[in-house]
Amino acid sequence: MLQIILFSLGPWEIIAIIAVALLLFGGKKIPELAKGLGKGIKEFKNASKELDSDDDKEKTKED
Repeated sequence: MLQIILFSLGPWEIIAIIAVALLLFGGKKIPELAKGLGKGIKEFKNASKELDSDDDKEKTKED
């Protein structure tokens, strides 16, 4: 889903978003924000994988 959003944005939109982020948060905070965002995305993916595997286990029990 993230890939779809990134590909629908043009290069100028991405540059504008980065510029606004730099203005709002400053250069020193950006790495911290990116690290937190990365951890959040990783946890979300892991949780969705666990839910999918739990659903698969329940389906095999029903059969």
